[in-house]
Amino acid sequence: MAEHVMENGGVPLERKVMVAVDDGEHSHYALMWVLNNLEESITKSPLVIFTAQPPPSNNHSFTAAALSSARMYCSVSANPEYTYTIQEQNKKIAFALLEKAKEICAGRGVDAETLTEMGDPQTAICDAVQRLNISLLVLGERGIGKIKRAIQGSVSSYCLHNAKCPVLVVKKP
Repeated sequence: MAEHVMENGGVPLERKVMVAVDDGEHSHYALMWVLNNLEESITKSPLVIFTAQPPPSNNHSFTAAALSSARMYCSVSANPEYTYTIQEQNKKIAFALLEKAKEICAGRGVDAETLTEMGDPQTAICDAVQRLNISLLVLGERGIGKIKRAIQGSVSSYCLHNAKCPVLVVKKP
C-alpha cells in the first residue's frame, strides 16, 4: 500500500489502516498479521485500532445467562443502576483491550491510535470507517460455521458489504 495518494492540488492524503479487535484470538491474529505484513504502511500513516462496546438494552430487560437452565424460564428486569454498572464494566474491558493492542504495536515501533464506541460491532465499525476516512479495514475471521453465520450473521461479512473502503479479512490458519 502506498504511503500517500496525491490529491488534485498536490497535497498528500493519509492512507489510514484500521484493525477492528475484540477479545478473541482471531482479531489478535489479524493485528499481528498487519504488524508483520503492512509494516511500511503503518509506520508512515496512522494505524487505528477499534473495538465496539455492546449496546445497552433498549427495554432494560435481559435473559439471565448466569442462571444456567433457569435462564430459559426466567426473564429478569434490570434496573438503570445495574445497566449503568454493566456499561461501565464493558467500557473498562474495551479500554483494557485497546491498551494491550497499543502496547503490542508500540513493541513493534508502531504508534497506534485507539478508539472505542458503544454499539453493534458491525455498524459501529462501518460508521467509524466512514467518519475517519479509513483506507483499509482489517478484521479477523472468527471461524464460525456456515450455519451459525447464516443464522447470526457475521461482522466480517457485514463489513465486506457495507464498509466504504477495501476490507481485508485475515483467516487464522
